[in-house]
Amino acid sequence: MNILDKIIFDKHREVVLKKAIIPVSQLENSVFFERATISLSQKLKTSSSGIIAEHKRRSPSKSVINHDFTVEEVVKGYENAGACGISVLTDGKYFGGSLDDLLLARASVNIPLLRKEFIVDEYQILEAKAFGADLILLIAAVLTREEIKSLSTFAKNLGLEVLLEVHNQEELEKSIMPTLDIIGVNNRNLKTFEVSLDFSKQLASQIPNEFVKVSESGISSVEAITELRPYGFKGFLIGENFMKTNNAGKAATEFIKQL
Repeated sequence: MNILDKIIFDKHREVVLKKAIIPVSQLENSVFFERATISLSQKLKTSSSGIIAEHKRRSPSKSVINHDFTVEEVVKGYENAGACGISVLTDGKYFGGSLDDLLLARASVNIPLLRKEFIVDEYQILEAKAFGADLILLIAAVLTREEIKSLSTFAKNLGLEVLLEVHNQEELEKSIMPTLDIIGVNNRNLKTFEVSLDFSKQLASQIPNEFVKVSESGISSVEAITELRPYGFKGFLIGENFMKTNNAGKAATEFIKQL
């Protein structure tokens, strides 16, 4: 069983437990549930930087990235730096995140927030909405076409945008459907953790123009973005590059200024 399979196995169990504790009605009564969401896809279309900055404490491939910042410090720093949106990891076991991180981020900034999570159930989409997200992530590697269709439709009906993450041609072909807003190409192979910008370059021409294209993972330099832009990418998700410094907001500010 590879790391991705382990994460998904644990996630299914986690959702069952959460459903037993917090009923859907409680999520629907949250203060953020009726809030109008902010469109990341529209912001990316008109942005000069396209940076989606990430709040990420650790990962399976790099145990600890940074535990020193508060969520508020990081996300306010990103907003002030001019990021288009912020990705907030909410997985606890493997990434050290939580839904509280999303809640604190929502209370701190007024730009689009992505709930970065391994979504396998509609319940997690209700959580995303209740805790202040503007869009959700769906990962093609762990979902069937039918699951992508039902989960993305459910999200759209709640007013959330959908970023679908793919890693190869097969995942892309099975996933393309009108209920998606953004298609992200993950430059990291989730099974081997190998990273290469070639994944984005190879898939770019296969992604229909009605979707905003985002490149994710392994982007650590302005040169990488300059290299990817001619392929039609409007968004660039950067996490570790900012989080591993002693001031994520400052690192993002300097990076975006160089762009």
